Amino acid sequence: MKWNLRLAAANRGIWKASELQRMLAERGMVISAGKMSGLWSGQPNTVKLGELDVLCAVLGCGIEELLLPEPETVPQPTPAADGQAAVGQPRAVAPRPRTGRSLPPR
Repeated sequence: MKWNLRLAAANRGIWKASELQRMLAERGMVISAGKMSGLWSGQPNTVKLGELDVLCAVLGCGIEELLLPEPETVPQPTPAADGQAAVGQPRAVAPRPRTGRSLPPR
């Protein structure tokens, strides 16, 4: 995911992190200068869902404007090397013997 807060803010005429920080504080989201710097300048380490709600309310935008998907950055699955089926791939199932008793755990 690509974090797009700075562009979303600029589209609304907010050019300084301190201005956005003040607007967030008016809505009850008081954050430190360090956290604001992380939100403003690039990829923040964490963003809580409640914080996203306040950001969207202040900016008048939807979450799709703040978080842009980048599916091309996800690695492609690799084929299993030792004959095992990869995760999500079908695999052969061997029938169990019908002796009337269950097998002990492996």
